[in-house]
Amino acid sequence: MLRLVSRPPRKSQLILAMTVAALALAGCTSRSRSGGGDVTGSVPVQAQFSEQQARQEIDGLAARYQSSPQDANNAMRYGRALRATGQAAQAVAVLERVAIRDSRNLALLGEYGRALADTGRYEQAMQVLTRAQRPDMPDWRIVNVQGSILDQMSRHDEAQKLYEDALRIAPGQPAVLSNLGLSLALSRKLPQAEQLLRQAAAHPAADRRVRQNLALVIGLQGRFGEAEELARKDLAPAEAEQNVAYLRSMLARQSAPPPARSRPPAPAARG
Repeated sequence: MLRLVSRPPRKSQLILAMTVAALALAGCTSRSRSGGGDVTGSVPVQAQFSEQQARQEIDGLAARYQSSPQDANNAMRYGRALRATGQAAQAVAVLERVAIRDSRNLALLGEYGRALADTGRYEQAMQVLTRAQRPDMPDWRIVNVQGSILDQMSRHDEAQKLYEDALRIAPGQPAVLSNLGLSLALSRKLPQAEQLLRQAAAHPAADRRVRQNLALVIGLQGRFGEAEELARKDLAPAEAEQNVAYLRSMLARQSAPPPARSRPPAPAARG
């Protein structure tokens, strides 16, 4: 879920780094922005294929879309490939075109809503994702994405309620636990965040992003050695060094004294 002007860096290299930026800001100062370009604080839903696979398939998917633009299944896969390669705006255009023709396809609406969120169109994304949901059979994945969108809008209390709803549908789901943990961290509730992230990391289905987010929250609490060990566990050396560097800079900012305020000039003496 990234908006990038130039060629996007590999997502694996930014798993922790992007979230560090968001949480460092939340932990040290009040967050003034109401959304945030490429910083979320929440884990995206697991992509159905990797960026490398997306780049291998994208030309074929594009050709099939040109010849059969009404093919919803191909459009959804093409949209995911575009998002995986940093082309979220084009994914929105593709999925919007098909969704107009197939407005009752809930899976298609779900993909369209995710693409809208990737481009920062949060209110519209929430509306589309609500339409993608069946009240009688709610999908925890959609609820989870809606919570992530609310986190990006700095509406953390509302996001946490949605994560709790998702957990009632899918108890113990590590993606939801991880998002809820990071949302709590953005609310500066670090011990509670760590507890949930440890629970998520212990789940057999947890991926390395969950463990990296746990490392982040541990680092925010000043236990840098433990955080560094976790950060290095799943990553290649270069990626680990990058994430550790972010952790170090984050902790340096936390421990630095606040900047001195300049004294206002003395009032001029009146004669």
